[in-house]
Amino acid sequence: MPQNWHVAQERAFRMIGGVLLGVSFLWLGAGLVHVHAHPVIGWLPLPVMAVLAARTCRRAAQDARFDAGTKRFWHHLGVACLVLAIAIVANAWDAVSGPEPSQRLSPVTLVLYLTVLAMAIWALLRLPAWHRSRADWIRFGLDACVMLVTAVAFVWHFSLREHQVWREQTGSAAAMLSICVVAFVSMVTFAKVAFAGAGLLDRRALHVLATGTAISAIFGGMSPFLIDRPYLSSSFVAVSTAAFSVQLAAGRQLRAEPVTAARRRRSKRINLVPYVAVASADALLLLTGTGDPHETTIMEVTSVVLTALVVARQIVVLRDNQRLLDTVDANLGQLQHYQDQLKHDATHDRLTGIGNRALFEHRAGELLQRDAALHVMVLDLDDFKMVNDRLGHGMGDQLIRTIAARLDRTAGTRGSVARLGGDEFVVVVGAIDPAELDSLLDALLSALHEPVELDSVEMTPRVSIGITKGVDGEPPQELLRRADVAMYTAKAAGGDRRAWFDPIMDTIAEETARLGADLRKGLQQKEFQLLYQPIVRLPGGELSGVEALLRWHHPEHGLVPPDVFIPLAEDNGFIVELGYWVLEQACRQAAAWQHEHGPAAPGRVSVNVSARQLAEPGFVQTVAGIIERSGADRRCLLIEVTETAVLSAETAAPVLTALRELGLQIALDDFGTGHSSLSLLLECPVDVLKVDKSFVSGSASEGTGAVIVENIIGFTTGLRMQAVAEGVETGDQATRLHAAGYDYAQGYHFARPMSAGDLDAAMRTSTRSLSGPTSR
Repeated sequence: MPQNWHVAQERAFRMIGGVLLGVSFLWLGAGLVHVHAHPVIGWLPLPVMAVLAARTCRRAAQDARFDAGTKRFWHHLGVACLVLAIAIVANAWDAVSGPEPSQRLSPVTLVLYLTVLAMAIWALLRLPAWHRSRADWIRFGLDACVMLVTAVAFVWHFSLREHQVWREQTGSAAAMLSICVVAFVSMVTFAKVAFAGAGLLDRRALHVLATGTAISAIFGGMSPFLIDRPYLSSSFVAVSTAAFSVQLAAGRQLRAEPVTAARRRRSKRINLVPYVAVASADALLLLTGTGDPHETTIMEVTSVVLTALVVARQIVVLRDNQRLLDTVDANLGQLQHYQDQLKHDATHDRLTGIGNRALFEHRAGELLQRDAALHVMVLDLDDFKMVNDRLGHGMGDQLIRTIAARLDRTAGTRGSVARLGGDEFVVVVGAIDPAELDSLLDALLSALHEPVELDSVEMTPRVSIGITKGVDGEPPQELLRRADVAMYTAKAAGGDRRAWFDPIMDTIAEETARLGADLRKGLQQKEFQLLYQPIVRLPGGELSGVEALLRWHHPEHGLVPPDVFIPLAEDNGFIVELGYWVLEQACRQAAAWQHEHGPAAPGRVSVNVSARQLAEPGFVQTVAGIIERSGADRRCLLIEVTETAVLSAETAAPVLTALRELGLQIALDDFGTGHSSLSLLLECPVDVLKVDKSFVSGSASEGTGAVIVENIIGFTTGLRMQAVAEGVETGDQATRLHAAGYDYAQGYHFARPMSAGDLDAAMRTSTRSLSGPTSR
């Protein structure tokens, strides 16, 4: 309701203003054919209209929707309207206070009118959008001068020159001329701001103001034509038009939606005002039919001055345009630079500066079109993730840049080098003879094998290379795929070597992919089984614990070795789900043994965990939940991890610490076969150390291997760890291990992996010893 009431109120006041405007026009029109006996009546609507305009401006200035600049403008204009009301009263007093009606303006009235015009101009110039450049101000000044000279010429010709009687009777020619001139300047100001933009002020409101000011200025120039009717005044229509236009403009501002900076666009209209002014003055000169040479000289001088002003303005515009063209040229040059940079970035690697996959495909396509054959080599760093994890990604980036520079320098003009991503590179070589190709491969490997110092740590890069030969008609993507397959074959064979693509690799890859897909179905179809290999206490061979080992009985391939399907599960991520299944089965079995056999149950049940599982978010919480559901004694559970798993996962050490805080024990498996083994014992919470079978059985068990085995037991005792020897195959090995200080061992000499039922049967026998050939 309040909002609707305000709208209705504004509409009513607007109607009142319109009625008063009509009354003023009718009063003036009637005075042309009738002598008003009471001229003061014609002045009465004018102050009322000025007050109505001031009231509407005040409402716009207090509207919280508008910005500070807009509200300040309407506040200043409202004050100007109040001053206008006072000026009207003063003007009316001048007109009717004497014995006879007069059109004379007193100095006070003149100052008041000029104050109103000055305040309106000041309000416009304070709008934020009028913060223009120096050239804008110069053009504005020239436009104002053009309009001023034109206004003076027209007023002189049509009014002051022709109405000598009016000048003599009023004695205010200078006053009226001043008002007309300032009115014209005001009109220029309104027009300039309205079309060039005025901050967040409503543009239509500005157009109303500009139009009203122009009409008011025209009506103001009618005074000389009313000299023979002293009871009339041009103010009746000039002032009423100005006041009503302000009221309409403020009302339009109140009805308009607030304008945001994003919505305000600067107008691109061409300003025709100075050119129209010159044309008008020239027409006036041609039409001046006076024989007075003095009058003709004045009009000629006026035309020359106007022409000079417009020429000066044009020079400013031309200089501005030249600066704009220079700016455009500079921007175009910068844009061209950006385009070149974008093209370079689209085909080059940001980290190393060498080409990327897109550039490889382009150059390979060009070579295939020119040559009958080409060679594609894919190179991948071995153990690069370990560098990132141990030394940080910054050092990893430095290694990538070093490798890229060496490849680019070594390949030279013989090949094109690109980075595919991560630690993988590609080299494209045109058709060259086999000897030269072998020479290039040797040179690449030799350059890459040069030591690199990273953060005061010297390392020798190892790289696997896959090579394929392409012929015309094959797409670059196919060549890259084949070289990639060959590279992974080289990596699977131990890494740091090269391998040529062979079609059989695709067959193997397809079979591997199918086998990976069968993994998920195998878990659903219960093709997996857990076996348990005993861990015994030396020298008697009593059962101390078991290690859970996973086996896969494939319906087509039979028993799939763990070293085949475990890497597949790690590659496709299925190892996480499979690992949880293994842990849950082992925990349930451990709980069953503890319930059935009591103290005779295995003291520890070991479960292997991969690097992928350690990196899985929420792994520790999931393990805790599995143990809670199974009811197993967590003190009897042992988590086995390899050195490689700990080094591959950045979060491995914190995860192992969290598992240990749950009450589980941690074993480091295959000790001695990885990197930085001794430092791991200090960084990771380790309870059990499992010595790799390569130091226990076979040729390594003699000589140096035996020395390593004996020394390991020394520092494990000092670190309060238990040592378990893996891969014990003979009684002699068991005897030597016990003599060296080992209390626990595991291997075929004691027992092969067996099902939970077979282990149940073994625990029910009268003796718990698993030593000897019969236990196999």
